[in-house]
Amino acid sequence: MSTPSYVHGASSTPLIGLTIGRYFDEACERHAEREAIVVRHQNVRLSYAAFKQKVDALACGLMRLGLERGDRIGIWSQNNLEWALTQFATAKAGLVMVNINPAYRLAELEYALNKVGCRALVLSPAFKGSDYLGMIGELAPELGHCEPGLLRSHRLPGLEMVIRMGAEKTPGMLDFDELLRTPTREESDALALLSERLQFDDPVNIQFTSGTTGHPKGATLSHHNILNNGFFVGEAIRLVAGDRVCIPVPLYHCFGMVMGNLGCLTHGATMVYPGEAFDPLAVLEAVSEEHCTALYGVPTMFIAALDHPRFAEFDMSPLRTGIMAGSPCPIEVMKRVIERMNMAEVTIAYGMTETSPVSFQSATDDPIDRRVSTVGRVQPHCEVKIVDTEGCIVPRGTPGELCTRGYSVMLGYWGDDDKTGEAIDAGGWMHTGDLAVIDDQGYCNIVGRIKDMVIRGGENIYPREIEEFLYGHPKVLDVQVVGVPDQKYGEELCAWIILREGESMSEDEAREYCKGQIAHYKIPRYIQFVDSFPMTVTGKIQKFLIRQKMKEALGLDETKTA
Repeated sequence: MSTPSYVHGASSTPLIGLTIGRYFDEACERHAEREAIVVRHQNVRLSYAAFKQKVDALACGLMRLGLERGDRIGIWSQNNLEWALTQFATAKAGLVMVNINPAYRLAELEYALNKVGCRALVLSPAFKGSDYLGMIGELAPELGHCEPGLLRSHRLPGLEMVIRMGAEKTPGMLDFDELLRTPTREESDALALLSERLQFDDPVNIQFTSGTTGHPKGATLSHHNILNNGFFVGEAIRLVAGDRVCIPVPLYHCFGMVMGNLGCLTHGATMVYPGEAFDPLAVLEAVSEEHCTALYGVPTMFIAALDHPRFAEFDMSPLRTGIMAGSPCPIEVMKRVIERMNMAEVTIAYGMTETSPVSFQSATDDPIDRRVSTVGRVQPHCEVKIVDTEGCIVPRGTPGELCTRGYSVMLGYWGDDDKTGEAIDAGGWMHTGDLAVIDDQGYCNIVGRIKDMVIRGGENIYPREIEEFLYGHPKVLDVQVVGVPDQKYGEELCAWIILREGESMSEDEAREYCKGQIAHYKIPRYIQFVDSFPMTVTGKIQKFLIRQKMKEALGLDETKTA
């Protein structure tokens, strides 16, 4: 009988059985004098001892506001010190931090805050042309005449507190820095007492993932989920105390806050933020001047750094390891990263938000051909099986749907038992929707996607969400969105639109309808007005034919990827 496509990460290293807060306290004591975090654009450098002091102060400040165990608190901000402080302070205060994508616009923000019932929102004043203060003010004009912390909003009924970063003051909003004042003895004692009551299976984080229904789903992750995943991802790249990890990926993703921040915490390494958002020059400067030993990024980030005209000016010799993830890695890019950036031990990782995120990762000593052609082997303490459409495990070397089970599987989608039940079966298996093959050595290769998800520069986009938004335009009769190959982002969005009879529309008009309403990366690059869609005899739309026709019309080739 052939070997089944089932693997499990047997490991002699036990899982961590602590909350993030308890582990944080122990790590800060163990590495007190080491540098915990460097935020270059804010000129911030903190030791683990100093970082803990600020985190504890913020945790007490949040409790002082009346926020209680299990309450949801959103954070809407670019990468900065405040983001990191909020991540650890909410964990210590027993709160559930809700990551809000910095690219979200009004409709997405309103949906996210209401879906999970955020009582509080921490936000940056503005970022990259997005006026966060203006947008929250538009959704909750009551802020203009309410006492800070006592918001009663018609459109955001659960939101009571808006906490703004920065030195200026805004009517109706609390100030982040004021929450950092030194706690009283009673407040510190209350925080310590709470630490004893929190459990590692408690929810600690909600991250929104695009849904096929058109609305994002709130993947709810526990302390146990993300603390352990951050640890084992760090183990895979051989992080040690004193390593310095350059983190240019956004913190609102698992890549930044789990693989980055928690990976560093669990190894006594330094979190280095080169800027508030990715900038190739800032990354090169940070690696060189901070003597970073590891670098994280999606392939497009590595390409931008390698192709920067000043690349040769910077010392890459301290680099040793790192992670490339988020989308398929072009083979030539991997070779250049190893040769020109000195990252001989760079690894590839695969996963999804719902699995905290990493399920497979290559090893630092895997042969190069394995690192450029697979996503490695299963992570410790995780199980994976590949199944056919009937749910039966297929033989090794046969493609099927990748399912994973273990400590890393989310608690569920917040407030959506039906969607949770569709994703996690009765056996506890998370169905990823990805087509994969596992070979006889246990290496996994992702060969496609069962669903229509598009991965653009590391951002997961479900076409259905874009389609339902465009359906809202009065001139649009029907629309189909697909991904087409792109050399820079891996994939770009393409929309085929059928207009209502007698209507006309330009590509610019369609894009203008999207601007300010959905995130910029969800706006289709290519728009085609058509009279019909290719269909089967039973009326099912054949998206693969739309993709094929667009590739031919635009002269696009599939990006050669690992």
